[in-house]
Amino acid sequence: MDFSSFLTSLGTSFLIFIVLMLLFAWLSTRQGNAVVYYPNRILKGLDPWEGGSRTRNPLAWIRESLTSSEQDVINMSGIDTAVYFVFLSTVLGILVLSGIVLLPVLLPIAATDDGVRKNTKTTSNGTFNDLDKLSMANIEEQSPRLWAFLGSTYWVSVVSYILLWKAYKHASALRAKALMSPDVKPDQFAVLVRDLPNVTQGQTRKEQVDSYFKSIYPDTFYRSMVVTKNKEVDKIWGELEGYKKKLARAEAVYTASMERGNSEGTRPTNRTGFLGLCGKKVDSIEYYNEKIKEVTRKLQAEQKVTLREKQLGAALVFFTSRVSAALAAQSLHAQMVDRWTVTEAPEPRQLIWSNLTIKFFERITRQYIVYVIVLLTVVFFMIPIGVISAFTTLENLRRFLPFLKPIVDLEAIKTVLEAYLPQLALIIFLALLPKFLLFLSKAEGIPTESHAVRAASGKYFYFSVFNVFIGVTVGGTLFSTLKTIEKDPNSLIPLLAKSLPSNATFFLTFVALKFFVGYGLELSRLVPLIIYHLKRKYLCKTEAELKEAWFPGDLGYGTRVPGDMLIITIVLCYSVIAPVIIPFGVLYFALGWLILRNQALKVFVPSYESYGRMWPHMHTRIIGSLLLFQATMLGYIGAMKFYYTPILIPLPILSLVFFFVCRKKFYRAFCHTALEVASQELKETPHMEQIFKSFIPPSLSSEREEDEQFDDALSHVSRTGSSV
Repeated sequence: MDFSSFLTSLGTSFLIFIVLMLLFAWLSTRQGNAVVYYPNRILKGLDPWEGGSRTRNPLAWIRESLTSSEQDVINMSGIDTAVYFVFLSTVLGILVLSGIVLLPVLLPIAATDDGVRKNTKTTSNGTFNDLDKLSMANIEEQSPRLWAFLGSTYWVSVVSYILLWKAYKHASALRAKALMSPDVKPDQFAVLVRDLPNVTQGQTRKEQVDSYFKSIYPDTFYRSMVVTKNKEVDKIWGELEGYKKKLARAEAVYTASMERGNSEGTRPTNRTGFLGLCGKKVDSIEYYNEKIKEVTRKLQAEQKVTLREKQLGAALVFFTSRVSAALAAQSLHAQMVDRWTVTEAPEPRQLIWSNLTIKFFERITRQYIVYVIVLLTVVFFMIPIGVISAFTTLENLRRFLPFLKPIVDLEAIKTVLEAYLPQLALIIFLALLPKFLLFLSKAEGIPTESHAVRAASGKYFYFSVFNVFIGVTVGGTLFSTLKTIEKDPNSLIPLLAKSLPSNATFFLTFVALKFFVGYGLELSRLVPLIIYHLKRKYLCKTEAELKEAWFPGDLGYGTRVPGDMLIITIVLCYSVIAPVIIPFGVLYFALGWLILRNQALKVFVPSYESYGRMWPHMHTRIIGSLLLFQATMLGYIGAMKFYYTPILIPLPILSLVFFFVCRKKFYRAFCHTALEVASQELKETPHMEQIFKSFIPPSLSSEREEDEQFDDALSHVSRTGSSV
């Protein structure tokens, strides 16, 4: 990529960002768009604009984001979001402190050497000489100037250790403060019990669970809820909910027809056949009312069958004390590890009911099978990504597709292709993965949504690092130097080492595209806005349908965190080789902090609350990025034949020791609730029956308050007393 293409890419991305920001400033003040730009505030009953949409400063969101406190974020979006901002702040701090030293020290040292003229392999394949002179590509082999780059590697590492230690302490304190809250949280009074042994003859599953826990916790055991096979009852319940939605829609259509001037209105009709396209024509309101009555009777019958005959080998157990629940969750209950496995219960909305009854050894088997599938996915995806990396350079397009030469040689097309083609191809390719990885994570037998998201996030991160960072670097090098490697296989390692700076401009553009265009679209919310207005005009008839059309969802940790991790990996690995990438990394995380702060306060609604359990995974992956950075520098400086390269060998060891110490000191408090945290007093006595009912699946909930049908799978061992 030449200098003009790089500037075109950067300038166009910046221009797009400015346009999108101005669009946001205008669109967010329109009354009809409030549900798209301020849904979180609306759902909490707050005024979207705080001062009126007409008189509001278009840039007020920047001031509000900058002045908002951590407690504001917690109040609006929960602990998980606050911990995500701890991650953003930490990474931003690492890059800022690294840049303060690396930019004024390394840039003059690199710029005043003469390696570019003597080396054939430069930072941008011999075309972008200005950037070449600001990187290690301009340093001669065995030059004493390499001491500065070696020392800078230590500086980046030490800064990372200090800030990551502080961040771990901060995240741990946030989690503890949330868990010791005096407010009653249902999940703190329950545990999830899996791997139940076979029941003895003459004993029900409910009696087995009740007698077991009542004997161990005689004073604080409340009651249990045996997990059932809900496939059929869920299907019927979904059918019932569908008819209720159709009835509400038919009634809304009928009401609208009366408001249009016809006092009697026009009653909606539909056909009862396939997809409403054939069959008998009936009055929709009457038909759906009849179907609701019919399916309700069917549901009630299936509920009784499910609760009595479809009990499975897992249960939720409730205690009147959150100390007892915390103690039970971290205790070994059976001599054999594959029986009576007890863990903390998640929030009711997080449970993946179908996974709760998967047995211990089956879960382990599934986990290893999924790991093999992910490994194969990583390996085989590297092939097409390497091909994309190689083919989407103009030189390779001319070489392998000569019929395109007249087109790609046109100045305007050439500039655009060089600026965007490789990056866009890569971003689109990566967008196909997240759902597949989430599916694989759930297939492991993971019991909660938040855990599945964390697992998918980890898979996506490793995939991104291997296929984007390593794949682009190795793929581009292998395609361009294949003949050299054939003649001299021993040249592979030095060629790979020297290929790092040759890809710097690709990653510079990639990071710029991610923060300017990516965050511009995030802020402007153009896609959700267009979809909402299309649905509102042509599809939505009821308030429930409208809410479904504008409901924003959460931050999307499963894809957002790995995306951020990929950027920090790229920036760290190039921070010393090509220090000019550091300002791009700072801009990415600074803009991310500012824009996502606004979205967390006003837009996104959390899907769950795991009290910061994502943090240890974030910390582990930052350490992984740091290790890759240290290994990269060790290999690259070694390839430059610098005699003192072994001085870098202690760094990876230090990183592993740091990781081990952090894990031993902090990690257990993220797996379990500390008893000193759980023992804090509550401001009110917990309503145990309410806590119990919050865990009943919607398909098994009865509209009748006193319904004896739940006496089978939902035991009733009432206690009058309750404590913290």
